[in-house]
Amino acid sequence: MKKLFLFAIAIFGFATCTYAQDISDNAIGLRFGDSDGFGAEISYQRALGSNNRLEADLGWRSGNSYDGFKLTGIYQWVWVLDGDFNWYAGVGGGVGSYSFDNKNFDDETFIFAAGDIGIEYNFDIPLQLSLDFRPELGFGDFRDDLDFDIALGVRFRF
Repeated sequence: MKKLFLFAIAIFGFATCTYAQDISDNAIGLRFGDSDGFGAEISYQRALGSNNRLEADLGWRSGNSYDGFKLTGIYQWVWVLDGDFNWYAGVGGGVGSYSFDNKNFDDETFIFAAGDIGIEYNFDIPLQLSLDFRPELGFGDFRDDLDFDIALGVRFRF
């Protein structure tokens, strides 16, 4: 029991030390992924503390017979990997809507829960590149399954 207690304290100490980093107050750019048909999304990150932030992504799509949007909000924890490399994990959700011109399909508004895990690199110039994996669990008629989204993010930090 004593070894387990000391191990828990060591892990807590390590986690506390890894929080000491400098994440950007703000970052805005694009997140290039499949996003289940929404493609590139406008992405904004806002620091909430020294090791956590909020990310909001907006994707929209307009075609010959449909229009749609998807808004995602993710709360993220950020840890230093090495130097300017960070890794992050988060949880959140969002809302979206499809509108079809074809009467054979019903319009739909849906909600979803999402997770997020990824890595990022902050350059000496105000540029951030990231690669993340976001599983999404949809709750709706059209989006009622588990989708996996992998994306490359390019953001301007300020």
